[in-house]
Amino acid sequence: MRENSIRERVGFVGLGIMGRPMARNLLKAGYAVTVHNRSKGPVEELAAEGGVAASSPREVARKSDVIMTMLPDSPEVEEVVLGPGGVREGVRPGALFIDMSTVAPATARKIHRELAERGVRSLDAPVSGGEAGAKAGTLSIMVGGEEEAFERARPIFEVLGKNVLLVGGPGAGQVTKACNQVMVALTIQGVAEALVMARKAGVDPGKVREALLGGFAQSRILDVHGKRMLDRDFMPGFKTRLHRKDLRIALQTAREHGVPLLGTAQAAQMMDAMLAHGMAEMDHSALYLLQELLANMVPKPRGLCR
Repeated sequence: MRENSIRERVGFVGLGIMGRPMARNLLKAGYAVTVHNRSKGPVEELAAEGGVAASSPREVARKSDVIMTMLPDSPEVEEVVLGPGGVREGVRPGALFIDMSTVAPATARKIHRELAERGVRSLDAPVSGGEAGAKAGTLSIMVGGEEEAFERARPIFEVLGKNVLLVGGPGAGQVTKACNQVMVALTIQGVAEALVMARKAGVDPGKVREALLGGFAQSRILDVHGKRMLDRDFMPGFKTRLHRKDLRIALQTAREHGVPLLGTAQAAQMMDAMLAHGMAEMDHSALYLLQELLANMVPKPRGLCR
């Protein structure tokens, strides 16, 4: 890591499941980090670890050279950046803004244009890897924006992730993340269907998973989420309602470009059914429970399971 990068003052807005460990890793790496979150608990926690608490996104921007956000959806990002008391009101020319949320590509491009008028460069840099990757600093980071801004941000990204790539101009990071979420959703659905079929056919699904991990069907989702399904551990690493939001973004983006996503549309409807059955706060691998319901194997699930 370049020494001068440590001198960059970093601001971080959004300290949820992902944002909190990401901001913590920046503190551990030696960055001066100013933090803000709608609820006070995470702010107080990180302030006790050396962070500086801020009362608003505007204050974060005033105190920072690089401002980062990790928020649930496009409306929240627009409000935090462009709304009253937002980043735009406090940011100075020459600053760098990095949104690591998963939002619509159109939102990323809008923020890029708006902040450029203030002399501020922007990157859209959504991530993959879930809570475990955020804690371990091993996220995959897909970045859209200008190369000079990316090079400035690279030392920060290298604290947070292991696979960091500039994929194109403004909005390209969000398009890449939409592609990621399509593939993840369809693979989770395939794993859930396979393991439920094995179980109902009287074959040990654990042994089926073990056999498939050694063949062409091997995947990280079969490895990690397949084990979650067998253990019935659906405490959220990534919540179903958030993945459903991501599929909305993917379907919207595909519609704008005339690309039919038939499998994705079905996966989105499966997640709609999960929400209707009270699984919104469960990990997205809980699609396994819905598949059990469809196969008439278990009563309606309650709670997050373990």
